Amino acid sequence: MLITLPEEFKKRMQSLLGDEYNRYVSSVSEFPPVKAFRVNTEKISVEEFEKINPYPSDKIPYVENGFYLREYPIDTRYIKIRSEKGMLPKIGNHPFHHAGMIYSQDPSAMMPAECIDIKKDWKVLDMCAAPGGKSTQLKNKLGENGLLVSNEIISSRCKILTGNIERLGLKNCITTCMDTNKLAKNFPDTFDLIMVDAPCSGEGMFRKEEQAVTEWSTENVLKCAERQKNILENAVTCLKDGGYIIYATCTFSLEENEMIIDEFLSSHPEFELVQVKKEVEDSTCDGIEFEGCKCKNINFARRFYPHKAPGEGQFAAVLRSTLTSASESKKKNTPDEKVDKLVFDFLDSTLVSYDKSNVRMYNGNPVYYSGDLEIKKGVAFSCGVTIGEIKKNYIQPHHQFFMAMGGHFKRKIELSPDSDEVINYLHGEEIDADTDNGWAVVTTCGCSLGGVKVSNKKGKNHYPKGLRLKY
Repeated sequence: MLITLPEEFKKRMQSLLGDEYNRYVSSVSEFPPVKAFRVNTEKISVEEFEKINPYPSDKIPYVENGFYLREYPIDTRYIKIRSEKGMLPKIGNHPFHHAGMIYSQDPSAMMPAECIDIKKDWKVLDMCAAPGGKSTQLKNKLGENGLLVSNEIISSRCKILTGNIERLGLKNCITTCMDTNKLAKNFPDTFDLIMVDAPCSGEGMFRKEEQAVTEWSTENVLKCAERQKNILENAVTCLKDGGYIIYATCTFSLEENEMIIDEFLSSHPEFELVQVKKEVEDSTCDGIEFEGCKCKNINFARRFYPHKAPGEGQFAAVLRSTLTSASESKKKNTPDEKVDKLVFDFLDSTLVSYDKSNVRMYNGNPVYYSGDLEIKKGVAFSCGVTIGEIKKNYIQPHHQFFMAMGGHFKRKIELSPDSDEVINYLHGEEIDADTDNGWAVVTTCGCSLGGVKVSNKKGKNHYPKGLRLKY
């Protein structure tokens, strides 16, 4: 794709890159975007996925569960997974995608979450999270014991974010839909790590998003910088003493990157800029020291350039609070709303085992949530795993329940990923079900695809209509 770069942007990039400028222009003008994906390790291990991976791919050096996707012949007929010519569907149509085993993401966008080692019991906040790439990547590092709060201010994008968390079957996740000022009021001194993937001018996305090119201006760069400062200040309020903030953008401008970090450190002496993990350092370039920069180690910040490594543009800097973390005071939990016996009867008939203490009510629906963070009514868009909707005398299970709790189901129907049956299921058709009557989870390679209601050896399809493959 031929990109016409704004003249003022070209001057700014020439100043930043010097002799490398022509290589940068060539990379974004002459080569297509690099495609990549991550393995969702809450569904399947990297080792097990590599045994069944149908796509030609190579490991990403700084992402343990990340793969570059090589070119492959695409079968554009959605109704076929395999064909006589051995073609594959687009990765987003494959049963492995529908089962939440993989998440497509630009390799440069995977870099910020890899900057530090993350402990499995941390509470993590992603302040600007949609569509969910960094959030789901962070949650994989936390496992089931850690807690993730993913926030997105725009409601339509929050629904997409929640849908991606649902598809991957992630537990102990909370999504919120509010500006960061409200986040600061609701969650002061709460998180061990905060990801600030700040809204920016998008210079690093020019190759992928034409709109980013047409909307670019120096005025917009400066406007974004002011918004980023405010978001960072709210992150400070939400952070525990001794915690980390990872500040990231997908842009190149000094005003939105190093200058933000330098000004932040000048006004927050209780923070320091720290080095990233070696694997990330080896795949990125040092932060740029500009005239008037007070931060002596601004080179610890990382820049990702498309002419240096496969991917688009990205910036990341790790800020650590040097304050000593005090012992946590126990929060007073508000009394839980009583859970209807109907919910437990449903779970007892459906699951092999579960922890009854994790079954709660949130916003009128039963949820499965084991986090120790109190979420007041109405604060969250979603909280934990939505079990279903309480009807007059039965529970209508939610798709998220099948995706997150499928491993605990009594009734399972395994379909081969390259079979006609799995395609029929993803189209929304009824399938054969050699199991007892009741709710069953449909799996492929042992990973949940969705649910069916079994009656007389037939599975009535409950795969959501909006997710189904189209003919």
